[in-house]
Amino acid sequence: MTFEIEKEVEIPFDFDYEQLICDVILKALDYEKCPYEAEVNVILTGNEEIHQINREHRQIDRPTDVLSFPMVDYDMPADFSHVEELEQVYFNPETGELMLGDIIISVDKVLEQAECYGHSNERELAFLVAHSMLHLMGYDHMEEEERIEMERRQEEILEQLGIRRTK
Repeated sequence: MTFEIEKEVEIPFDFDYEQLICDVILKALDYEKCPYEAEVNVILTGNEEIHQINREHRQIDRPTDVLSFPMVDYDMPADFSHVEELEQVYFNPETGELMLGDIIISVDKVLEQAECYGHSNERELAFLVAHSMLHLMGYDHMEEEERIEMERRQEEILEQLGIRRTK
């Protein structure tokens, strides 16, 4: 497994955020029964930088907490049955790993939202990674039932890691 974590801003966390990110990624892959070694890139940035990316890629002119850029197209969420048919597209030729995509997280939003929701920075970061991993595996929340299902999965992933809302 290859998890690249790039830091574009000063990281103010008082916990091992890199280990936490890796733990959540691994748990999400396990939870969704991904049968492949995977590659995920995580960029930790600030509000200004994520605002610009949000404007360029989604035409939304404001900062957001997390952006997900999946590399795999899914017919059904977490259905990996077709990826080997497009091996040259979905797998890194050097490592043989499934290239799931990129996660971009605003550290500023992690701090703001943790305070707003009354839980730890650790819990908020873990939540955003779990949320984004589900996007990288084909889940979305455009419809109400999709949102409910995605939230249930996020909470189960975090629960399995012992990360709860009231931390």
